[in-house]
Amino acid sequence: MTYWQSLKEVDPEIALAISKEEERQRKKINLIASENYTSKAVLCAQGSVMTNKYAEGYPFARYYGGCEFVDEAESLAIQRAKELFGAEYVNVQPHSGSSANMAVYLAVLKPEDTILALKLSHGGHLTHGSKVSFSGQLFKTAFYGVDKETGRTDYQEVLRIARQVRPRLIVCGASAYPRIIDFEQFRKIADEVGAYLMADIAHIAGLVAAGLHPDPVSCCDFVTTTTHKTLRGPRGGLIMANEEFGKLLDKSVFPGIQGGPMMHTIAAKAVCFKEALLPSFKEDQLQTIKNAATLGKELAGYGFDLVSGGTDNHLLLINLRNKGITGKEAEEALGLAGIVANKNSIPDDEKPAQITSGLRLGTPAVTTRGMKEKEMIKIAQLINEVLADARNEGKIARARKEAEELCDRFPI
Repeated sequence: MTYWQSLKEVDPEIALAISKEEERQRKKINLIASENYTSKAVLCAQGSVMTNKYAEGYPFARYYGGCEFVDEAESLAIQRAKELFGAEYVNVQPHSGSSANMAVYLAVLKPEDTILALKLSHGGHLTHGSKVSFSGQLFKTAFYGVDKETGRTDYQEVLRIARQVRPRLIVCGASAYPRIIDFEQFRKIADEVGAYLMADIAHIAGLVAAGLHPDPVSCCDFVTTTTHKTLRGPRGGLIMANEEFGKLLDKSVFPGIQGGPMMHTIAAKAVCFKEALLPSFKEDQLQTIKNAATLGKELAGYGFDLVSGGTDNHLLLINLRNKGITGKEAEEALGLAGIVANKNSIPDDEKPAQITSGLRLGTPAVTTRGMKEKEMIKIAQLINEVLADARNEGKIARARKEAEELCDRFPI
């Protein structure tokens, strides 16, 4: 009996929910920048018997018996991540990117120390100092933003703020920034003010691994990431650093913020890293960038206002003000048309986060399906048709049919 047959017999309601989710993913164009499709090998490892094993501690230094084979899996994950990113130290146990960030903060900061990071409303992340996050509740926070005219990071302004607030840690990285991040510039700023430097590359990890984005590992004290998104692995986190911080970070993850690691997810991370070391992975990441550039160019041709004027990576941030539609309205209309995207704040957005004036689009998932520039041209056309008349049910129905036909041509 297969696992799937067993699930259907034991819990038909959950089996049905999973089946419907599988159908949704198959039939809809996914343009959410933080999502991707894992390989069957990753799914297999994540759904394996390693989920049964408690393994508090680290390889060959556990607090439980029977860990000889999970030790093998975690050691492989560490070894492969080091090779993939060129890191001296790696911890593969964080359950998420947020917990990876927390572990770094708690390893080298004390409560009330100051963090300097990109504003949430300008493309940063909740765990970069937002007051609704542990990061903003435990630590003092100061923020830099993007330039109002260019939509890009102004490194002189970052330096000015850093000199003023004297942070203990500077965070560079973003969840909605479509341009190259100059880690070397951040290194110079951190050195001038005597701060640690942490790069959160959750969104661009796949591009970094493929050598298609500047490398943060060589110039940052700490690098954190998720293992999904462009890296195309299971949902989880990862920390990389210089070896000198290894013991501090290990203790910060366990027993600092986590108990037993998710060994099934760590096994799946090992598979993901092995796949990312293949030449085909770099080709995929390059196509992801090409697809984002093409999608942006086409949308600009339809009069969409791209924040920063375009993209250097896998995502686009669109200012919808000139289209007379909110991010929420755009997300809902596109969803009905079989195109999944997410509303997103834009710099200096006057609308709340539940509404927004922007839309974030990304190309990792459609690229994994095999779509290329030709398909991006078609997707841009569908987006334009839907958002030009977001209440026209006939247009939405036609777009949904075309979106489904496109998905059928490029199965997951």
